Parts: sequence; C-alpha cells; structure tokens
Amino acid sequence: MKPNNPFLISGYHSPEFFCDRERETSTILDALYNGRNMTLIAPRRMGKTGLIRHIFYRLKEQESDIAMFYMDIYPTQSLGDFVRLFANTVLGKLDSVPQKALDRIGRFIRSCRPVFTLDELTGMPKVTIDVTPAEEKNTLKEIFDYIGSSERRCYIAIDEFQQITEYPEKGIEALLRSYIQFCQNANFIFAGSKQHVMQEMFASSKKPFYQSTQLLTLDAIDRKEYARFAINHFTQNNIKLPQEIFEEVYDTYSGHTWYVQCLLNRLYSYNCDVDRKWVTYAAEQIISEQSYSYVDLLKAYSAGNIRLLKAIAREGCVKEVLSGDFISRHKLRAASSVSSSLKKLLDNELVYQTDKGYIIYDRFMGEWLRCQPF
Repeated sequence: MKPNNPFLISGYHSPEFFCDRERETSTILDALYNGRNMTLIAPRRMGKTGLIRHIFYRLKEQESDIAMFYMDIYPTQSLGDFVRLFANTVLGKLDSVPQKALDRIGRFIRSCRPVFTLDELTGMPKVTIDVTPAEEKNTLKEIFDYIGSSERRCYIAIDEFQQITEYPEKGIEALLRSYIQFCQNANFIFAGSKQHVMQEMFASSKKPFYQSTQLLTLDAIDRKEYARFAINHFTQNNIKLPQEIFEEVYDTYSGHTWYVQCLLNRLYSYNCDVDRKWVTYAAEQIISEQSYSYVDLLKAYSAGNIRLLKAIAREGCVKEVLSGDFISRHKLRAASSVSSSLKKLLDNELVYQTDKGYIIYDRFMGEWLRCQPF
C-alpha cells in the first residue's frame, strides 16, 4: 500500500519515495557484490537508515535468496545487550522451514537456553536468549557460527556502530573483528553518526578494524535532485511548490534530510499551494510541538551549558567556539568553562562538529533556542 504522504520521515517504502543517492547506492552495491564490507558515516537523521533499507531493496531485486539483517545498537550499553540484540535479529531467520530453523539453532547455540515462540503472521520461530555474563563471548561466537553454517548469502547492517566503544568490557572491537573476518558468507555495513569516533575505528592503524572496510561519508542530497523529487510529488497531487521556496527550505536546514522531509511532509499535508507563509507556519507548528521536550531536556544542564547552546544557535555555525571574540560577544564565562561545556554538549549530541564549525545537532531545537531570551 502506497503511503498517503510521499515525504516519509520514518521507515522505507520503495524507490518511488526515495530521493536520489544514486552514487552512494551504486558505490555500496558494488562493494558488497565484490565482497567488500562498508563503513557509512553521517550525522543522525541524514538518511543512513533509509539508504541501508534502499540498498537492501536493490539487493533483493538482484538476488531473491539472500538474508538481510538490520540492527540499531544505539540503545545497547554492554556486550550482553549486543549479543541479545544480535541473537534476536538473526536466529531463526536463515531457514524457510520452521523445523529446520529450530534444529540448526539447537546445533549451534549451546552456551545458553534459547526461548522459542512462533510469529503469528509467518509461522517462523522467533528466538530470544537469556545469556549470563560468563557466556556472552561464547554465545557471540555461536551466533557467527550459525550464520556461517548457512548456504545463503547474508548482508548485515549494524547502525550506530560506534556504540561498542562505550561498552565497559575491553577488547570488543578486536573480538568482533576476529569473527567477522572469517564469516565468509556475510558482508557487513557498519554505519555510525559520530564521525571522529568512526574515523578512528576504521582509519587508525592502532585499531582492529583498520582498513577492513571501504569508507563512505554521506553528505546532503544534491539540491537539484531533491528539488526535482519534491516538486514532482507536489505536482502529482496538483499542489504548486515553487523552486525558490524549496531552495529556501533546503538552505535553512543545510539539506539535512530528516528536517527537510519533515517540513515537506507538513506542507504536503496542507494540500494547498506553498508560499513563505505556509513554510513559516509549518516550522512554527513543529517547533511548538517539541518545545516542552526541549524545556525538559535542558533541565539537566547548567546555566553555562545553556548559554553556550543559545550562543551557537544564534550564530548558526561557529568555527571557533573558544575564540575571544565569540566568548565576549555572547558574554560567556572563561574559555576553560566554555571548553568544559562544549565537551559535554558534544558528548550528549546537542552540538555537532561539522567541517565548517559547530552547530546545534537538532535543527528545530536550534530555531527554538534562537527565540529564547538570552
């Protein structure tokens, strides 16, 4: 069933509702087809997950008998969390016959007791595991052995992969690398949003994953292609979206996919020709809906942190946060205090460092902050 609104802000439907990324799609498909694992780096909400789903769609078109798995490990806090999520994602999914799936799981998963239930729609087994800390590494190896025992080609995408660097256990990168390099029937996409951490993981000679993948950084969708995509969908519904209005939206959010999509989704839902007044109304509506969550979020931060946030928001993009001019212009505290605040805001992903400077990560929050009293 086609979506009512072509500007999706979550999930993936089909190429018809996926804008451009032709170059990136071709690059990743070529790498996977030729046995190269991929590292995909981009800020959150730039479209990594949508691109991965699009890649999976294209892979399925080329070869129907493949297995594809996507797992977002951002919520995981430890190796145990990772192992449980990995098991829930792949176990039971490599065989079309339920009994065969159960038999093969039983042969490979011996370090813990899997719990089986049947999916009401497909009849296939759904597997959960309860693994003790002492058996986590053994269970991880068994999951990789289970994958390797299949005759099907597997593609596994692990999103927010940098999260493994936050686990309390030591040596997780080396452990995963040791299993992945010998998993001959599987190729991996490692996606992450913390650019410097991901670069360190895959481009530093000191790290286990050094030069083990092909790297790709995801930038904003091409302006002309995005305009063509957007205007075409509005036109199909007999709505006029002027080129200059789209470009203003694109520039306001620097082409950051989710924020542009969010505005286009609202504008399309109004079902009338788009002008600047409608764009302003849509943005105000979205920001108003989020304002209470922004207020609640900032309760966990000091006055100095908030003052720095507002200062960055008002300038849009700040090349040198610790410069004397910036600090004095916004009446911030000493450079050491600003440095401490900046680190906290970066760690908590309220501020993001781009090639051009520091920005507020949530673009709508940035607009909201600019309207707050200093």
